[in-house]
Amino acid sequence: MDTSYPREDDRKREPSPAGRSPLPRDHLIWSIFNTIYMNFCCLGFVALAFSVKARDRRVAGDVEAARRLSSKARCYNVLATACSVVLPLVLAALAITGVIHLAQLAQDSVGFFTYQFSGSDDEDK
Repeated sequence: MDTSYPREDDRKREPSPAGRSPLPRDHLIWSIFNTIYMNFCCLGFVALAFSVKARDRRVAGDVEAARRLSSKARCYNVLATACSVVLPLVLAALAITGVIHLAQLAQDSVGFFTYQFSGSDDEDK
């Protein structure tokens, strides 16, 4: 007679019915990271809200609602991450090209003004 307590692994491995898909991910860690570090236009906070809702629905047993909310959380996380990474790169590229363009304009204007003022060859003779 086995009087030992069931191990935690045995409880987690309940047989699932045939054709049942795995539980959806809630992307909670990614949402927390986006909320704290990459909260572009509050997209990280929206992703966190959908992640918490997805986890609640998964715990409650509503797999379809959890899957739908998890998909929304993933989309908002992708948007927050992409905007937080791409936007600074685009702004840096614009700043660099602007500086290069202004430097070329400054060189051209210096050349223009020195040409205008150095044309006093007639007065020297």
